[in-house]
Amino acid sequence: MPSDPPAVIDSGLLSPVTVGHDALVSDALLLDDLVRAECALVTAWVELGVAPREARTQIDRVFGIQEKYGSPARGLDRDRLIAESVAGGNPVIPLVGMLRDKVRAEHRSWIHRGATSQDILDTALMMLARRAMDQVASSLRIAGQRARELAVAHADEVAAARTLTQHAVPTTIGARAATWARGIERASKRLDDLSYPAQLGGAAGTLASFVQIAGSEEAAAALPAVYARAVGLDAPEAPWHVTRWPVTELGDALAQAIDAVGKMAADVSTLSRTEIGEVSEGVGGGSSAMPQKQNPAEAVLIRSAALRAPGLVATLHLAASLAVDERPDGAWHAEWPTLRELLRLALGATRHAASMVSHLRIDVDAARRNAGVTGGRLVSERLRGVLVPLIGAARFSELLAGDGDLSERLRGLPEAAGLDVDALLDPNGYAGLAPRLARGETHTGVGDAAQGGAGA
Repeated sequence: MPSDPPAVIDSGLLSPVTVGHDALVSDALLLDDLVRAECALVTAWVELGVAPREARTQIDRVFGIQEKYGSPARGLDRDRLIAESVAGGNPVIPLVGMLRDKVRAEHRSWIHRGATSQDILDTALMMLARRAMDQVASSLRIAGQRARELAVAHADEVAAARTLTQHAVPTTIGARAATWARGIERASKRLDDLSYPAQLGGAAGTLASFVQIAGSEEAAAALPAVYARAVGLDAPEAPWHVTRWPVTELGDALAQAIDAVGKMAADVSTLSRTEIGEVSEGVGGGSSAMPQKQNPAEAVLIRSAALRAPGLVATLHLAASLAVDERPDGAWHAEWPTLRELLRLALGATRHAASMVSHLRIDVDAARRNAGVTGGRLVSERLRGVLVPLIGAARFSELLAGDGDLSERLRGLPEAAGLDVDALLDPNGYAGLAPRLARGETHTGVGDAAQGGAGA
């Protein structure tokens, strides 16, 4: 018979996008946050004047809460905790027993006092997420800054814009990079706007246990904000046991961040094709069988994350919509691995994006060469406006037929004798506002001009 599978599967071999970038969402750090969340509740009780100060002092000392580099979960049997979490459906239930065993008898009752498992687990996940999101935001900012630098550096370098995979009209390399930057910057702003509320509602979100323990509704009402401050999170407006917007908004923001770098990676993958060759990654990319290749490895890894992220976000929304009654029966449980995997993907994808765009090599000559590969047809939109009034739509269509160079054909048209053919076919002359968009220049005065025109 085959042996039993391991209890924990390390996906590093099959998810290289996250390797080296996902330590912030490890089991070890989650367990540390669970312990911190429990100890913070003791702190909150003390600050409200309900628990004795010596309880906080002793409990914090036992778990090393004030130690800068310590692990509050040190000495806890993680394997046992994982195994025992099955019986209650979450790890907090056995964790509480383990924590109480480590503190003096007279202080044990303050561990988990009045809380429910979901209070602690949701709070710990928000703590974990906030730290991870700080790193995601940092990587995203770097990627956006590097994309902006590329945009400005290549603002005037012509390239073929492609729509539905085909050459369309001229653009510039910089305008394309600016498109990457704008998507990344928008995603960065969304990350900055997120809230990370602590969770504290008691058994069914009514805070009844806290009223009982504190002795007044006012003290119980103040407790969640005090608790949030103790764990470094935002004060909750109310318990959100079954109102899962903190998780879904987090998931949506993560997906937008991965989307933004995924778009950039998709362009890099396409533009680095051998027959296009307009960009190449500056690091990595070897092949096991074909030594001539330099694969766009980081772009590939980023794209793998972008393909997986939407399904994970859909799971979060499905779980949120099925959060029944006052405590979800499985929907909440489905969030834990989903959110952590989404965080892992975002950590890896944004770090690779920052690296990829920082080392990206631009082949200006290849872009210019590709822009001319259709013999001047890249500016067909411009030609139509100039030539159709002179030769008619039918003759214009005949002119564009085939794949020969348009220059000689235009020079042979009697109606085009007065035209500057070279200027007409120059893609640099039909880049529109691409250079300005690349530099981030705004359309100043548009409103005033429109108003002036209307009144003239």
